[in-house]
Amino acid sequence: MTKGNSTKITDELYRYMLDHNPPLDEVQRGLVAKTYEKFPDVAGMQSAEEQGPLLAFLVRLTGARHIVEVGTFTGFSTLSMAQALPADGLIVACDVSREWTAYGREAWEAAGVADRIDLRIAPALDTLRAMPREPHVDMAYVDADKESQIAYWEELVPRLRPGGLIVTDNTLFHGSVLDEAATGAAAGVRAYNEHVAADTRMESVLLAISDGLTLSRKRTPTS
Repeated sequence: MTKGNSTKITDELYRYMLDHNPPLDEVQRGLVAKTYEKFPDVAGMQSAEEQGPLLAFLVRLTGARHIVEVGTFTGFSTLSMAQALPADGLIVACDVSREWTAYGREAWEAAGVADRIDLRIAPALDTLRAMPREPHVDMAYVDADKESQIAYWEELVPRLRPGGLIVTDNTLFHGSVLDEAATGAAAGVRAYNEHVAADTRMESVLLAISDGLTLSRKRTPTS
């Protein structure tokens, strides 16, 4: 099997791509820089720069008004989605760290979108299970602990409206998904990818964006 017309992404080509995407604004760039300054050892957990404009694009494309984010970290992805929401839209943002999310709160306030974000500091499964069971979520972004991803999926899918979207980050997990003997987080991602691909309630595509990004759309009665 060949890679067809796949292009190797060099540093120069990556910069070219960023230069031809919507630019990050001052608040977004400040938050990205502060994350690397304050948390250099774990800054890689932040969504890639190109994912900010992509998430905003998907919010607008789906007409999302109610978003659930599982894994907020310092809030770059949250900020990007909130800026694309209508004024009455809402993101329920799930994380367990007050320290990390404090930087997000500052940025959300600076960008004027704090009123569109409901930050829940608690285990994400507790937050999801407390939400109404009926389909009401337009879009979800999953970027948290990989061992729990199937559990997050199973809480989100019933709550997702027909045509709604789940976006999952790190689904190539640095290439370790190829290792059948993988353990820990890598094994969690492998199991999640198999689970998602087999779920007939959804239609999904796994894309080689950043560390792997899976888009999953809930089927409608006619699709």
